[in-house]
Amino acid sequence: MLIEEELLLSYGAAVEDLNTSDMIFQEGDTPREFYQIRKGRIKLSHYNEDGKELILAVLHDGFSVCELLLFIDKKYPVNAVAIEPTSIITLKKETFMKLLDENPPISRDINSFLSQRLYFKYIMLQNNTSLHPDTRIKGALEYHKSFSNDRSKFSFEVPFTRRELAAITGLRTETVVRCIKKLEKENYLKIIQRKIYV
Repeated sequence: MLIEEELLLSYGAAVEDLNTSDMIFQEGDTPREFYQIRKGRIKLSHYNEDGKELILAVLHDGFSVCELLLFIDKKYPVNAVAIEPTSIITLKKETFMKLLDENPPISRDINSFLSQRLYFKYIMLQNNTSLHPDTRIKGALEYHKSFSNDRSKFSFEVPFTRRELAAITGLRTETVVRCIKKLEKENYLKIIQRKIYV
């Protein structure tokens, strides 16, 4: 968890329960709140000019949602939508900034978290330019595993479906299914009850 729930609540944060498909914010909205996921999953996506959805990230328990935009004067470039029943903690931007000012170690933790997220995002973007589907898939899986405390082999349960993985990598679902089977044979990942582990 990025910031302890008790600390957020002590600054007046609220807990909000969302249903599947509920929108937290949409592309073009002005960032006004800090969001942290208590339980559930949220996708960040963008629709291109052809109306095709590109999933940029799937966030889960403990992750914050587009917190970096609270530090700059820009609109959201993505939509944030719950993809299952989800509970989030929300805190007004001004109060969030006060929390950071009054808790320097938390501010440093967020800087470190943002730096790590950007680093692995660059790696994933590099992999997404590859013509090899398995390279794209590995890049996306490594990016999401990078936020897990346990980095041992097969310790991370991939928190999205093959279809979502296709939208993240810009591949067809059928291609992802074939590559996942190939990567399992190569012992890069494991499939247990249809769930992918890396």
